[in-house]
Amino acid sequence: MPPYRYLAELVSSLERLRALARQADETLSRPVPACPGWALDTLFGHLGSIERWAAQVVREGKFVEEPAPPAKGGAAWFLEGANAFLGTMAALDPEAPCWNFGPPPRTAGFWLRRQAHEHAIHLVDACQTLDIEGPALEEDFMLDGIDEVLTMFAPRQLRLERMRHPARAVTFDVPGAARWTLGQGAAGASVSATAHGMYLGLWGRSNLAATAAVQGDADLALRVLQGPLTP
Repeated sequence: MPPYRYLAELVSSLERLRALARQADETLSRPVPACPGWALDTLFGHLGSIERWAAQVVREGKFVEEPAPPAKGGAAWFLEGANAFLGTMAALDPEAPCWNFGPPPRTAGFWLRRQAHEHAIHLVDACQTLDIEGPALEEDFMLDGIDEVLTMFAPRQLRLERMRHPARAVTFDVPGAARWTLGQGAAGASVSATAHGMYLGLWGRSNLAATAAVQGDADLALRVLQGPLTP
């Protein structure tokens, strides 16, 4: 996807997240279903931390430590830093050399993509917490997010030994759109779902094991889906 599409998705998600962050303390104390131990205020504190970190990395082009969010008042802290973060993302040169934790090339464009999906997924979290309709994400954006999980995050999880290497490969298929393979050798199982189901399922925001069409070795597919495929 071109950089302007990532920026457009980020702007859209951030606009809605800022609206949802302006809640009473009672509402901000609600638990986030997909993030055990987090309240909605914690979620916004996490976003504030990630935004400050990503923006500083982009500005300096090198690794920096992620700042810790405040123990309380995460939503206010998020709102306080959102404009500066978005300004940095909008002004970055996607081709500029920049540290990141993905595969080469080490360019700033990584962060535009990463933050677009980071905010989309956490917008889903906020909507699930508040029991309101989630974002209407475009299919090309969801396919790109699936690609990010299966070609960047999952291989990184394997490399860091955060998940076990599958005994055989597993394919992930969005019929009529794209297919990915995770693992080595011949495929022992396939997982098929819509772009929406695959995108949310790979991030643990829906039960992909229950909703996807699985062919072949179902146990193999389930072990891979349990990953964890993402941090």
